[in-house]
Amino acid sequence: MTEPTDAPVPGDLPEPRVERRKRWHVPLIWLVPLVAAIIGLSLVVHAYLSEGPSIRIQFATAEGIEPGKTPVKFKNVVIGKVRAVTLDPDRNGVEVRVGLDKRYAYFASSGSRFWVVRPRIGLGGISGLGTLFSGTYIGADTGGPGAQEERYRFKGRETPPPLTHGEVGSSYLVSSPDLGSLDIGSPVYFRRIQVGRVVGYTLDKNGRGVRLQVFVNAPYDRYVRRNTRFWNASGVSVALDAGGVRIHSQSLASVVSGGMAFLAPPGEAPGARAPGGTQFRLFASRSKAMQPPDGPPVVLHMRFSQSVRGLSVGAPVDFEGIAIGEVKHIGVTYDAQHHRFPIDVTVVVYPQRLGAAHEEFARRMGKAYLANPGLGLALLVRNGLRAQLRSGNLLTGQLYITMDFFPDAPRVRIDPDQTPLWLPTVPGSFDQLQEQLTRIAGRLDKVPFDRIAHHLDRTLVDLDATLRQVHDSLGPETGRTLRQARSTLQGVQEALASDSPLQQNLGQTLEQVRRAARSLRVLTDYLERHPEALLLGKPDHEPALPEPVRKKEKQP
Repeated sequence: MTEPTDAPVPGDLPEPRVERRKRWHVPLIWLVPLVAAIIGLSLVVHAYLSEGPSIRIQFATAEGIEPGKTPVKFKNVVIGKVRAVTLDPDRNGVEVRVGLDKRYAYFASSGSRFWVVRPRIGLGGISGLGTLFSGTYIGADTGGPGAQEERYRFKGRETPPPLTHGEVGSSYLVSSPDLGSLDIGSPVYFRRIQVGRVVGYTLDKNGRGVRLQVFVNAPYDRYVRRNTRFWNASGVSVALDAGGVRIHSQSLASVVSGGMAFLAPPGEAPGARAPGGTQFRLFASRSKAMQPPDGPPVVLHMRFSQSVRGLSVGAPVDFEGIAIGEVKHIGVTYDAQHHRFPIDVTVVVYPQRLGAAHEEFARRMGKAYLANPGLGLALLVRNGLRAQLRSGNLLTGQLYITMDFFPDAPRVRIDPDQTPLWLPTVPGSFDQLQEQLTRIAGRLDKVPFDRIAHHLDRTLVDLDATLRQVHDSLGPETGRTLRQARSTLQGVQEALASDSPLQQNLGQTLEQVRRAARSLRVLTDYLERHPEALLLGKPDHEPALPEPVRKKEKQP
């Protein structure tokens, strides 16, 4: 058997080819999660390094608050974020856990305040409209850079604070008998310009009043002086009293939310600037705030024997047109001696409101007057000082008390040491007119016109007989004269006869006088009940009077 010819020759064998093993390569697609992991890790590290303290805030409800989304802002700068929202253990509210930024860790202090910012419509205006687009967030305010205690639990506010950190101005305290229509956020005006607002109020320790905290913005706080007067300018002030109808208002905001105003009394020199924390008194109206200093009060009692319908507590007491006091009490008493029910009125007057006149009077009276004001009152009463009721408004029928001098009044002496001091009174103008007409009608009614006419008639008859005798004894000329005289006397006799027209006309005239007096008395009584009739007229259908009253008015 022969070998194949194509068999390789041992010397011609091929060289072996050596290939290196390929290394393992990471696919490019794995770079994406790797980069994401690196970025996430950096965010975690950054969050850990920038995370500040964690605080807890209690709210009544978690409305609009979402964990991980709701931010905490101060002056629209995010200082933290809500981490979790849980219920309180007592289930009376919710607890919001907030993580503050490390740069704003100073918000974890006792002076910080937190509230939920959402759209609100209240008496102070509309707020939080920006959250309609950006969403609800938690507002924050700091107490300032001063030293404060660290704090990590807070009680959230339901409404934004009226005064936030950084506002420049001064705070003052204003005391008032009650809160009235004022509230937190009520405006404060100076010459009808809003210069501040009410930022808080507290009840006095004795419970007899309210103390309001008022903040006046700079630079308007420089107008608050030591002698500045604050008064209530809430809403529309309508005063309907003896002084007439008066309407005052500051602005539409004060009509809705109330407010107060301040001003220095006119005519006084500007006092020193009042520092922050100065306490003032809140007056009920501008007129009362601008009155001169009251000084020590003097309590007077008065007794009126007429109706005081229209006189109310708070009615003014004036002297020569100047209001020097007001009515404090009205009561009915019983006079056993005359079996009547007079009206006792207690008033408080402030003599210092008379200004220079009071100072001159006190100087002339001496130190004894300052120790006992009754001495000066006794002197004035001896010179005719009396109290009188007068109508201050015909439309409303309001009455007021005036202190005036009546030289024709009966002389009265009072004890200056009595307590309380009693001031004599005189009837009012309507009562005096009614009394005079009644007195005239009574005197006319007592005149015996029938008896006078009868005696005059007999006298004329005797005179006629005498003239006849003289006529018979005298001549024709004298007789003619006597006949003329007799005819004249006869005409007078006929005129004075009981059935003569003169007697009838005289009787009708007297009856008309009596009717006029009676009508005037009815008119004054009607005006006391309906004073508005002088301007509006008598109504078409007047309510029917009770039977005893109708019978009484029908009597002559």
